[in-house]
Amino acid sequence: MHADHEPRGTDTRPLDAATAPPITRPDAGISRRRLLSAVGAAAPLVADMSAIGMLRSPALAAELRKQERRVILLWLAGGASQFETWDPKPGVKTGGPFRAIPTDVPGIHISELLPGLATRMQHTAIIRSLNTKIADHGTAAELMECGRRNDPSVRFPDIGAIVARELGRLESTVPDYVSLYTSTEGRRKGTSGFLGARYSPMFLSESMTPPNILRLETITDVDHRDRAALRDALARRFTAESRSLAVDSHLSAYQRVQGMMASADLFDIGREPESVRARYGTTQFGEQCLIARRLVEAGVPFVKVARAWWDSHGQNFETHQELCADLDHCMSALLDDLRTRGLLEHTLVITLGEFGRTPGINASLGRDHFASAWSCSLSGAGVRGGVAYGKTDKEGHTVVEGEASAGDLFATILASLGIDPGHEYMLGSRPVPLADFGSEPITEVLA
Repeated sequence: MHADHEPRGTDTRPLDAATAPPITRPDAGISRRRLLSAVGAAAPLVADMSAIGMLRSPALAAELRKQERRVILLWLAGGASQFETWDPKPGVKTGGPFRAIPTDVPGIHISELLPGLATRMQHTAIIRSLNTKIADHGTAAELMECGRRNDPSVRFPDIGAIVARELGRLESTVPDYVSLYTSTEGRRKGTSGFLGARYSPMFLSESMTPPNILRLETITDVDHRDRAALRDALARRFTAESRSLAVDSHLSAYQRVQGMMASADLFDIGREPESVRARYGTTQFGEQCLIARRLVEAGVPFVKVARAWWDSHGQNFETHQELCADLDHCMSALLDDLRTRGLLEHTLVITLGEFGRTPGINASLGRDHFASAWSCSLSGAGVRGGVAYGKTDKEGHTVVEGEASAGDLFATILASLGIDPGHEYMLGSRPVPLADFGSEPITEVLA
């Protein structure tokens, strides 16, 4: 396993599942291995300790931020068809009308509806052998997001909350977890579970701009800065006399609010050059992918972008012609943009929904829910590009090679980020591993 974080074994600090307090840890800001690696990378710049101040330079700080891994989850809400995306079956009765086309990796073919991604397969690993068994929207989405079945006694955190907790920084002023989810089946917000509100997503349901973080127009910028300076001065005086966890928590929360206000511009794609905006396009999904890039570039560990309406019970082929065109264009632009900026090798891009679609084509020319043999993709950080893992039978009914569960996929995602899937949190005396018991990373797709 390739790890940016050293495995920490079991976190023995108990958690109360009812109150769900945030987990604190001394290594939250930066791991020893990452610090040593960063200092090593900076060694040519700091020949002696007198030059250590150069580590504070904005350019070097930006470069060190690039080394931190982050995630963009492209959530295909409703369940995309594996036949029309990653595992085409042309020429058989279940295959549908679309061809399989070659990619830039010899031997790997994907649907002709994804021509742009076919030319970028060297950055992507496909998993074609998911068997997750649950084909109900709500329960299946929870399974794929949390990597395990629901437990009535425990609220498990989803992948975004775990990544935020493991890769986020306590002193960060940007959000740890953003969910751009303006329209989709179920309007799932994501959950931090027993990790508590500190790792809940910033959920944007109506607009791509967070509400209530802009300075009121009735307050000038000068007055705003003066008020903040006065408050900081009073806070320093108060904390010098009254140190407590409650005071520290209040100050931390206030600083994060200040940071969020300063981060408002990250959601404004108008600040991007027109040429960049044009590459992503004018669809909602394209604009959200551009915001996702802006967020991870600023250090946000996890961003979820939903593309809705894949639930193609009727007119499956027409539906996928439209949706795959949007996915192909926007994801291609995203991968190119990340690569150009030196971020792709540190950013994991996932395409995933709650399940796939049936091999059988119904009377409405649609495909129904299907969780027995379906596909997803992983691109970028920690992934061995140009890999197609697993295999389904000729007509796509069953997995015949490399079967993978939701827990296995969850463990694979964590491992690709340098997070130990076997690390355990403690709920009282109950150990809860990050990936479900018995899950194993798919090493064949890991770099």
